[in-house]
Amino acid sequence: MRIAVIGGTGFVGSRLVERLRETGHQASPHGRSTGLDLLTGDGVPQAVSGADVVIDTIDAPSFDAAAAPFFRTTTQHLLAAAEQAGVGHVVLLSIVGVERVPDVDYYRAKVLQEDIVKAGPIPYSIVRATQFMEFIAGIMDWTTEGRTVRLPTTPLQPIAAGEVVGALADTATGAPLNGTLEIAGPDVLPLDELGRVTLSARPDGRTVVVDESAGLFAAVPGDALTAPSGARLARTRYTDWLA
Repeated sequence: MRIAVIGGTGFVGSRLVERLRETGHQASPHGRSTGLDLLTGDGVPQAVSGADVVIDTIDAPSFDAAAAPFFRTTTQHLLAAAEQAGVGHVVLLSIVGVERVPDVDYYRAKVLQEDIVKAGPIPYSIVRATQFMEFIAGIMDWTTEGRTVRLPTTPLQPIAAGEVVGALADTATGAPLNGTLEIAGPDVLPLDELGRVTLSARPDGRTVVVDESAGLFAAVPGDALTAPSGARLARTRYTDWLA
């Protein structure tokens, strides 16, 4: 199967290209370094030409209000080129719970992106994942002041990136869902506890304190970013991943 991975040189995309090639598919990575500019549309027809499936793993350059026009423009350019090229399946990587966090610009923008794909001309699959385990350390860095990490008690259900890549690969090589697959890690933990677990496994002199106003996840209501009933649960636990 010929598969074009948009954002294929990035964190998820590069791993996805490798996984698809290992299983015998012709996967090609596309990004700025390969001459692709989704904002202008330059290089998009060439990127999707001859592809059976297109997978969109790109991320917006910021989490603020600029994310919405970015996702609108890039998704429209991608779908138009894919339709012209006769692509039979578009797969989008998204986030569990985005529609339940209306106060965060980035999540509203991801809802917009999903809606454009759903209303588009090509059979589609949306794969929603919870927060990546690989990003917990970065989340902690956002709210670090000196040797103190300030974190809210927002419940998260982190998943290893490798298991997200596996779900994307399986979805892309199957029939279009024309719907959404939700995947999550096996355990739900408050973000402040995830911070403590991280520093217990990898101590660096910092300590965690609860601050319900700290960082992006402070705006998340309740357990909005945890898996709903019926989601596919991965096997890797955060403590095992850290080890």
